[in-house]
Order: sequence, then structure tokens, then C-alpha cells
Amino acid sequence: MEARIDKIKQQLQAQGYKLTPQREATVFVLLANEDDHLSAEDVFLLVKEKAPEIGLATVYRTLELLHELHVVEKLNFGDGVARYDLRADNSKHHHHHLICTECGSVDEIKEDWLLPLEERLEKEYGFAVDDHRLDFQGICHRCKP
Repeated sequence: MEARIDKIKQQLQAQGYKLTPQREATVFVLLANEDDHLSAEDVFLLVKEKAPEIGLATVYRTLELLHELHVVEKLNFGDGVARYDLRADNSKHHHHHLICTECGSVDEIKEDWLLPLEERLEKEYGFAVDDHRLDFQGICHRCKP
């Protein structure tokens, strides 16, 4: 985890920002809950346990900054709540999601199945893809009869 925090610190410094204690506490919560898709309020409640002096506005600003720097991905699964997900260190693109319309569960697809499509877009349209995200909505294996 320390290596990931150091990398994020370098990303911030490269853009002229510091890893303040509040930002570090927010990053730590995201890393500790990497498999979850936390809302800003979820992050705030978890950060507040470690840093009681932190305010909700600080957490919001930190999450927005991390999103702008492509450290986290800001997601909306159709429920009107913005959720935050750390980007993988070893992946050019963010992973994809399977969103259950019955129970609301979110499963992740870690493999990047869209690289052949990106290559085709470049070849046929001269379009260079910087990033992509794909969400599938349906009924998960837990809810399917």
C-alpha cells in the first residue's frame, strides 16, 4: 500500500499539488476499500474515523482533484450517486462493470476486451482513444432465476 501512496504522491507533485494529511487519509481509505465503489459520503465517514477534524467539503475536493489527475474514476451506476474507484496501476484503461438492476450489485471485469476495437477505430477512423469505460446493466447470477 505504501508504494501506491508514494505513486499517488508523485502524481500530485507532478501537477504542483502536495499530499496533505487530509488527502493522504482519503487515499488510504480508497486503497483500504479498493474492491468497493464508495460514494463521497462513504469515504468521508471512513476518513472521519482516522481524521476526525476533516470536513465533508475537503473530502469532496480531494476526490475531485484525484479524479482530474486520473488517480480515481468517478462513476455513476444509474442511482444518482457518484462513486469513486481507484484506477489500476498496471492498466491503461479503467476496468468495466456489470451492474445488477435487481439487487444493485456491481461486479468488475478486469480484462481490457476493447483493445481490438480501439485498434480498429484508429485504423478505420484515425481516432486515437485515450480512455474508455463500459458498464453493462442486467441481472446478475445471484438474482437470475
